[in-house]
Amino acid sequence: MLEVRDIHQYYGGSHILRGVSLQARAGEVSVVLGRNGVGKTTLLKCLMGLVPTKAGDVVFDGQSVRHAPPYVRAHLGMGYVPQGREIFARLTVQENLQMGLATRPLGTPVPPQLFELFPVLKQMLGRRGGDLSGGQQQQLAIARALASKPKLLILDEPTEGIQPNIIKDIGRVIRQLATQGLDGEPMAIVLVEQYYDFAEALADRYLVMERGEVIASGPGSEMQEKGVRQLVAI
Repeated sequence: MLEVRDIHQYYGGSHILRGVSLQARAGEVSVVLGRNGVGKTTLLKCLMGLVPTKAGDVVFDGQSVRHAPPYVRAHLGMGYVPQGREIFARLTVQENLQMGLATRPLGTPVPPQLFELFPVLKQMLGRRGGDLSGGQQQQLAIARALASKPKLLILDEPTEGIQPNIIKDIGRVIRQLATQGLDGEPMAIVLVEQYYDFAEALADRYLVMERGEVIASGPGSEMQEKGVRQLVAI
């Protein structure tokens, strides 16, 4: 579904991403790990076109999107949940979800499957996003990204600042989305995560970054054997 080929990115004179490559397949969760400041969030922004790549390629569903703006990537089926959630605090839950329908034809309803994944949102449709708890806001941010029924979901640290019971719910939803999406079709998931146990439990494949480079990768089942926890320990 997604293939990132040897991409490089700079901020000013700083070389942030150094030849990063990864693949994300439908039906799998691909986890990106690393300490703070190694380029994980920059990588995700490059995938969505929010920052440009200076070299390399990003291929989505067989098509190069390296030069495509974010709205084109969204139309093609890429969904993005940024770090910090970035919901619209003054809009209601219903309005936030409708914002996720921007790539769909006018009048498209909010998919009812979202309320099966996140029942709490159905109870709060008229509440402003800024009045939700952190965990509820994270669920709203994920649901907003899913409203357009993407083929690929990109998540940047969805457990950050979230209470443990909500973390479990989010983990369950991510696994379900990978295997059956919203309509029974497997979805590709790219997950950046600091919470190691959460990442290990979900990972079909893992990738570890350090100083903008990939230093380790492989099947998620080998993370313990390969000492990945020690590679990302602060």
